[in-house]
Amino acid sequence: MDLHSLKSKFWIVAAAAIVIIVVFIVSLVGQDQLPGGFVSSNGRTESTEVDITTRFGGRLEQVLVKEGDQVEPSQILARIETRELAAQLRRAQAEARRTEQEKRFAEAVITQRKSELSLSRKDLERSKGLYENDTISLEQLQRDETAVEMAKATLAAAQAQLSNAEAAIEAAIANTELIKTQIEDSVLRSPILGRVLYRLAEPGEVLPGGGNVLTVLDPLDIYMTLFLPTHEAARVAVGAQARVLLDGIPEKVIPAHVTYVAPRAQFTPKEVETRSEREKLMFRLKVQLDAAYLQAHAALAKSGIPGMAYIRLDADAEWPDELQVKQDGD
Repeated sequence: MDLHSLKSKFWIVAAAAIVIIVVFIVSLVGQDQLPGGFVSSNGRTESTEVDITTRFGGRLEQVLVKEGDQVEPSQILARIETRELAAQLRRAQAEARRTEQEKRFAEAVITQRKSELSLSRKDLERSKGLYENDTISLEQLQRDETAVEMAKATLAAAQAQLSNAEAAIEAAIANTELIKTQIEDSVLRSPILGRVLYRLAEPGEVLPGGGNVLTVLDPLDIYMTLFLPTHEAARVAVGAQARVLLDGIPEKVIPAHVTYVAPRAQFTPKEVETRSEREKLMFRLKVQLDAAYLQAHAALAKSGIPGMAYIRLDADAEWPDELQVKQDGD
């Protein structure tokens, strides 16, 4: 290799080193430019994920959405086959009709038994008068008294039969409603406005109760988990304003606020004796991105994007210009 080539390589390596040093210095300057009353930390966006699961086992008949699809609240996402449930429903409805017939029969029997009891009582009253006049024997009077008691017993039996029929009707109706509920639950709907993150099952698969079909991402519930040392975390208040800058789109300053500060440090040793050890402890925080801003900027509603979060410790501190939330068009 000649001297000219060596010199060229030297200057290329030197230039690369200079660029790295400049970038490093600029990054340090950027950190130093953060005024007092603010702290920062890096993290990744996370979001609430809702699993769309089966309540009862069955064969998956349809999946109506794909990964990435936007879904509305109560939108039908999938269906479980319900032919067996439909047959059970018809049988339960037939049983309900049969118990209704039994009730009507029991009511008719009660009417008849009441008439028989009334007639028996009238016969007994006449027999009492005839017995006092020595017109009939004691035996006849006792037979009429027995007839009244028998009429009472048969009426009580008919009333019990009616109660049983009414209970059977309630049981049949409850069974019918249960099967209808199972059929309704076989239609899987989205509980939220969101986006399909994962499609985990396909039509034809037999799923158990609680089987996962889809996972839906809530695009308005995006947050970032951060870790701060003790001396910084101690000054952070729940509700404090924050700003988030995501990698790749640092020009978008996303408003946020602190929703959680861990009551205990992460990886806390059992015994912390010295001040230097205490200062090494890290506390977990949660910064929630503003839902209204995300709704207006749907493209930002993503999970797993790295970025920086800046938290205001002093409520009277002014946000630096580079962390001011800009309206569209500014």
